[in-house]
Amino acid sequence: MHPPLHILWRDEHLVAVYKPAGWLVHRTGLDAGETRFVMQALRDQLGQHVFPVHRLDKGTCGVLVMALHSDAARALSQAFERQATHKRYLAMVRGWAPDAVDVDHALKPDDAPADAAVQDARTQFRRLAQLTLPEASDARFASTRASLVEATPSTGRRHQIRRHLKHVAHPIIGDATHGKGPINRWWADRLGLQRLWLHAWQLTVPHPVSGQALVFDSGLQWPHRACGEAAAADADADTGAPAADWQRLLSQLPWEPAAPGAPGVSTP
Repeated sequence: MHPPLHILWRDEHLVAVYKPAGWLVHRTGLDAGETRFVMQALRDQLGQHVFPVHRLDKGTCGVLVMALHSDAARALSQAFERQATHKRYLAMVRGWAPDAVDVDHALKPDDAPADAAVQDARTQFRRLAQLTLPEASDARFASTRASLVEATPSTGRRHQIRRHLKHVAHPIIGDATHGKGPINRWWADRLGLQRLWLHAWQLTVPHPVSGQALVFDSGLQWPHRACGEAAAADADADTGAPAADWQRLLSQLPWEPAAPGAPGVSTP
């Protein structure tokens, strides 16, 4: 038995939940050994059928929306297809990322044949904070650098954010496919947790009936507050809360927020 999923918002048409890292959205033969599925758990929790309208990778945590009837599922799926939604992610990446960079780099589906056509893919990135640790995660360097990066994709290709960050040489910490194994293991040992550090921070979707813009937020508090001692204590105490692992990451590492007026200092 797993603990109930944290519901962020619900009406008779849709529900927004916090998806924990390590959960699949639905069953798939690609990961036959997994036992944690959002669809199944949410159906049992609500006592009604739910309909997926978008997905998050297994390792990604954060805001996930599901429809509660077929008409809402159709409307929401169409909104995602026509890019009428707005997504904001937070990623912890290797090195000091640029203040801001727009990546327009077409991608092939991961399982596509070599001669498959590429698909348009665009993501905007902003560095929100950075750190330097006086410890070597790579023998070539005497210290270790990392950044917190906001990612705003305007297309929805599979693994788009992960692949675009690799393209600009700042892979996500914990990304076993697109990152560096030794660095990922160094961070896992230091943090006591092996995971993909990618978080679905905020999602805006049009309501499937009224069309009103709905803004769903994961509840993760931006590093400006998380750097305080009170926030660190809260993060330690509330280990069962959504995004508790991310809150500890923000609270316990020496992040230096981007300078006032520089790109990336806004909050959700």
